[in-house]
Amino acid sequence: MTHHFSAASLLRNAFSGHKNWSQQFRSVEPESKYQAVIVGGGGHGLSAAYHLAREFGITNVAVIEKGWIGGGNTGRNTAMVRSNYLQQDSVKLYDASIKMWESMSQKLNYNVMFSQRGLLHLAHSVSDMQEIGRRAHAINMFGADAELLSPGQVREWLPDINLNCRFPVMGALLQRRGAIARHDAMAWGYARCATELGVDIIQNCEVTGFEINNGQVRSVHTTRGRIETDTVGLAVSGHSTHLADMAGFRLPIETVPLQALVTEPLKPVLKSAVISASIHAYVSQSDKGELVIGGGTDPYVAYSNQGGFDEIETMMTAIKELFPNYSRLRIMRQWAGMVDLTPDRSPIISKTPVRNMYIDGGWGTGGFKTSPIGGLLMAEMMAKDTVPDLAAPFALSRFNTGVLVDEGAASSVAH
Repeated sequence: MTHHFSAASLLRNAFSGHKNWSQQFRSVEPESKYQAVIVGGGGHGLSAAYHLAREFGITNVAVIEKGWIGGGNTGRNTAMVRSNYLQQDSVKLYDASIKMWESMSQKLNYNVMFSQRGLLHLAHSVSDMQEIGRRAHAINMFGADAELLSPGQVREWLPDINLNCRFPVMGALLQRRGAIARHDAMAWGYARCATELGVDIIQNCEVTGFEINNGQVRSVHTTRGRIETDTVGLAVSGHSTHLADMAGFRLPIETVPLQALVTEPLKPVLKSAVISASIHAYVSQSDKGELVIGGGTDPYVAYSNQGGFDEIETMMTAIKELFPNYSRLRIMRQWAGMVDLTPDRSPIISKTPVRNMYIDGGWGTGGFKTSPIGGLLMAEMMAKDTVPDLAAPFALSRFNTGVLVDEGAASSVAH
């Protein structure tokens, strides 16, 4: 059993050099049978396991991770949280996730370092201004927050910005509830609470296939043996198509690398997170002082955690135009995640053609910010074999009916 975190526990452990903390979560050998198996030990999979146990009382659950907890896309992103999309279904989904983020540290008794410092989406042309104006009115109508800023107001938020850069800043869309969080802390917090509730976390365990009889899943085959189960949830982001192939159905998903990097640490210089769709770059400052910088996806399908240098050059050129003061900073680390893109750039939260097999994927660049709500919705599907109202528009069947939730053009940069 893990300790309850408090000021007293921090002080008590300080006297032992913090050597007596209990393990944050246990990693065990797999049992031969579970009531439910979740494939994927990232934010969505761990969130689903936690909510299955906490909200629905299903604790005989295994989370299977082929690597280590949080070692996939959960640890390979830029940790932004926002809901300033365009379509009603998207805004409601992403805003529900923000509300869960706002109380996550208290519910998990684990500091996920959630910081609502605001997010600015810059406009560089008349068409950009029209786009963010349309989106601001839609967002407000759907119950989330959005404000339009003039160049002068942008300067108040971002004193270092070069408003008269190659693509002059004409205004911005501000979401004050936009935030950043600590990705590792979110994963560890969910893992810690899930194991306290009885969930088994099995690391270094790769899925090799599924046993399916009469259209229903019966077991999961892994590198550590066969696991019998009647309910499976897939939360594997860029590897969703691989798992679907094993189960005998296809997904309309392409996987591409998305890169990011961090600079050397600085004192606080950037008040808010900043996104620019036109010049395709975004930046925020972490609590450690590093500038976290990202841009567009690489223009090819790949399953690599490394990206091309041309994308690094593109996004660094854009950031230097916007913030000339940052031009001499040194890059400390670079990485890439695997982005699972659907045709309409919206997620798939759905039943699958295999009975009792469910998927939470296709989030593209929106996976981290929706870990809380994505996990909750998949947990409800697995527990009740029904599709929650919030998830219904994101069913796999929409690609046959044509009733898409198109965010590809609607929300510009989808990070």
